[in-house]
Amino acid sequence: MKVQRQTIAKVLVVVFVANLVVMGAGAWLSYQAAPPIPDAVENENGETVVTDENVREGKKAFQQYGLMNHGSILGNGAYYGVDYTADTLDLKVQHMRDYYAEQRHGTAYDDLSAERQAAIDERVEQDLDGDGSEREYTAAETYAHEQVRETYVERYHEGDAERGVPAGMIESEEDARQFADFALWTAWISHTDRPAGDHSYTNEWPYQPAAGNEPTAGTMTWSVISVVLLVAGAGIGVWLYRSVDLPEPDTDGIEVPSPDDVDVFPSQIAASKFVLVAAGLFLGQVLLGGLLAHYYIERDAFFGLGELLGIDFLSLIPFAMAKTWHLDLGILWIATLWLGAGLFLPALLTGYEPKNQAKYVKGLLAALVVVSVGGLAGIWLGANGYIDGDLWWILGNEGLEYLEVGRLWQFGLLAGFVGWAALVARGFKPLLDREPRYGLAHMILYAGGSIALLFTAGMLYTPDTNIVVTEFWRWWVVHMWVEGAFEFFIVAIVGLTLVSMNLLKKSSAEKAVAFEAMLVMGSGVIGVSHHYWWIGQPDVWLPLGSIFSTLELIPLVFILYEALGEYRAMRGAGESFPYTLPFAFIVASGLWNFVGAGVLGFFINLPIINYYEHGTYLTVAHAHAAMFGAFGFLAIGMATYLLRVTTRSAAWSSRRLWWAFWTWNVGLALMVVVSLLPVGFLQLEAAFAGNYAAARSLAFYDGSLIQLLFWARMPGDALIILGTAIFGYDVAVKLRHQRTPVGDDEKQRTPISDRVFAESDD
Repeated sequence: MKVQRQTIAKVLVVVFVANLVVMGAGAWLSYQAAPPIPDAVENENGETVVTDENVREGKKAFQQYGLMNHGSILGNGAYYGVDYTADTLDLKVQHMRDYYAEQRHGTAYDDLSAERQAAIDERVEQDLDGDGSEREYTAAETYAHEQVRETYVERYHEGDAERGVPAGMIESEEDARQFADFALWTAWISHTDRPAGDHSYTNEWPYQPAAGNEPTAGTMTWSVISVVLLVAGAGIGVWLYRSVDLPEPDTDGIEVPSPDDVDVFPSQIAASKFVLVAAGLFLGQVLLGGLLAHYYIERDAFFGLGELLGIDFLSLIPFAMAKTWHLDLGILWIATLWLGAGLFLPALLTGYEPKNQAKYVKGLLAALVVVSVGGLAGIWLGANGYIDGDLWWILGNEGLEYLEVGRLWQFGLLAGFVGWAALVARGFKPLLDREPRYGLAHMILYAGGSIALLFTAGMLYTPDTNIVVTEFWRWWVVHMWVEGAFEFFIVAIVGLTLVSMNLLKKSSAEKAVAFEAMLVMGSGVIGVSHHYWWIGQPDVWLPLGSIFSTLELIPLVFILYEALGEYRAMRGAGESFPYTLPFAFIVASGLWNFVGAGVLGFFINLPIINYYEHGTYLTVAHAHAAMFGAFGFLAIGMATYLLRVTTRSAAWSSRRLWWAFWTWNVGLALMVVVSLLPVGFLQLEAAFAGNYAAARSLAFYDGSLIQLLFWARMPGDALIILGTAIFGYDVAVKLRHQRTPVGDDEKQRTPISDRVFAESDD
């Protein structure tokens, strides 16, 4: 099937606009259908139990003190602590049962006969089965609410070392009570039916039969439809790949330019420093990852070193802070490598460098370091109460997973993206002037611009915004980055790289990039809606999320085929091929993308599975395989390509980088297969057999088999840390042996740029 580049480009634009229209309408609907926060809830005597201000202040405490990176809310956040929605619902049921047992029979619920327990269970379920219009608590609900408040004061203000909660995690008793009010409100929307509806705001999530929360008919129906679509999607993906005339990289009869034949420009030497900064961020991230894994075994200690050295690890680096930095460093080092690669490629393909480009690249790197250090420091200062007043979320810790840094630092990162785009445009100007708007140089700018555009969605809410609406916008950034803009960036930058290696014609790469971007954006953007199923969003997202999340498999089939094609090209290139190592990382990225985002992603996004597993270790396995395996390896592949071109051939050795390659791949495979997936499957079983709160409980994590599986993660973690240390050392060594760049008055075409400009753009 012959498809013209112009046609694909036009369809891509239509797809992008259609996505924005659908998601824009979804934003309006999200505001309109958001669960209400009652002005006041009263008890049977007309006394106020909780107000809307209590709930809103509780949400602020939840964000300020970093509680989303200790536990989760509505299933979103960290999985170390409890899910606050499920936990407060479970505690509420328990305390209501105790209240009725004492009131009716003068004894504890557990001491009652099965018949009397059943009668109390029925009464509790009746009390919780409201329609959203009620604003009055029964006596049992009032009692339960007060008990949960006191539990949360004891746990999150006074501290609970057994749970890994340091004393003073929430600064005051009042803040802890209001946090409990906020968590209880999310529990309320989970068991309260929408007006004129037959299920709760959260589609009866979390699973808690005692409160009447069980999967809805819609959840079951759309799960069946998703399976049908999966088979169809896989078939469509294979058919499209076989039908559409897309080129594969090929080394037969191709003269691949040697690094020594390519002039190096000052801006490329400056861009190589991004790799060193990224290596440092990467090492910090994996060390924190090892600490986080150990905290699941010793929640208030670290191999006994605390007692020996007199260090209180729980207070010094609590889990929530370590998790926050771990996530943010992961995003930062990958983004740093991508930014560096984007600044390295223009001169390579054009043989042209604008005046003062190297100076501006160095300035951007310095700004990135300032924003990164400022943002990470602000998180610690904000979470520990050193930033007073409303500035805690502007300068300090915004407290939302993946978007923790304060709003000021977010604007700094956004400005960095804009500055990067301007520098890339300057470098690509000769190509931008001559190629059509769907050309490769334009595509890399579109991909980078889409990352910046989606980042702005994270600035459309404040701590006062309803958590349901907040989560709508947060997932715009997180999911649309990962499943939309990042995938777009990957195919664009891989296309540019293959062209620079002379393995693809520029026109062929443009066609492939536009086609894959069309598939990625066509399914990935609206596919964000699978994150909206259980958080209080309207019902329309269940069918949309089921359909488009399944269709995300189609571009992943393309990426898998592309990886296999790249592997064949690499194998056929022979020992003289100078870019085998970057190619290996690109191939690994494609394979891990299919495993992490495709296989594991589809499994956990089947509605009925997601209902039970949402916020369990199955999600952890998916996230690590997709984020590090797909995006991390691609970023490292680009870094090795950059280093190969800028390092003197006499000093070049790929031995250490191959060691890093295999330790990372083996380590990640061990982590996912030996530890993360088994724990996740056991959590799924615990949820099936009991309820969701049981699957996230301390009792589950402290089980002997689970603890053994946590220990089994150590070899994989150790290999990843070792590989990262080797990588960092190798980068530092190679940067000491860089080639001499051409001078400002020596601007000239290279073998690569000569070929690129000789090719017609018609």
